[in-house]
Amino acid sequence: MVSFERIIESQWFQLPQINHFRIEFHTTAVVSMVIMYIVNSIQAIGDISATTAGAMDREPSDSELAGGIMGNGLSSMLSAFIGGLPTATFSQNVGIVTITKVINKFVIALAAAIILLAGLIPKFAALLTTIPLAVLGGATLTVFAAITMTGMKLLLSAKLTPRNSAVVGISVALGVGISQVANALGGPGMPSWVQEIFGSSSVILATLMAVILNQMIPDERK
Repeated sequence: MVSFERIIESQWFQLPQINHFRIEFHTTAVVSMVIMYIVNSIQAIGDISATTAGAMDREPSDSELAGGIMGNGLSSMLSAFIGGLPTATFSQNVGIVTITKVINKFVIALAAAIILLAGLIPKFAALLTTIPLAVLGGATLTVFAAITMTGMKLLLSAKLTPRNSAVVGISVALGVGISQVANALGGPGMPSWVQEIFGSSSVILATLMAVILNQMIPDERK
């Protein structure tokens, strides 16, 4: 199942092309990215919270959340200027941290160095792609199982009252719905930007709906 053809065909060294994609500003794209980055920040808060809960059994501090969000934004800006893609927090890493309990900064820096080498040395990147899909599938299954249980743990820590159940249930149902129905938000008479912004990712719609419902439904304590 392992093929080394890509390693043979790849170059030894390659630098990124600075400003390969000419920077342009379009209103639709700007609005889309603003909304997506707000949602991405909310997703980062969730991933950071799940990381500290899974590895350290505590909630993250305000300074830790702010540092994570600012670091994500700065890295995305730098990446765009050198012709790369914006970055985002990945729930897969949360699952790995939850399983291994390894949260040392040296390990994270080492992982970043490996990714940097893969970006500068195509042969090294090609070597990583030789991992069989069956191996990646087995690892992914374990990681996403841990992510699911960590998410349930966070939900249960907030107590599943009727109010919280309504907020979470409706939000998740809408998120799963648009991911299962192709072009769910792109029907006749619907602007194309609605599908591009809200239909491209179930996370965006589910997050916005959770925020809206959390503000609309009265607090039970009051």
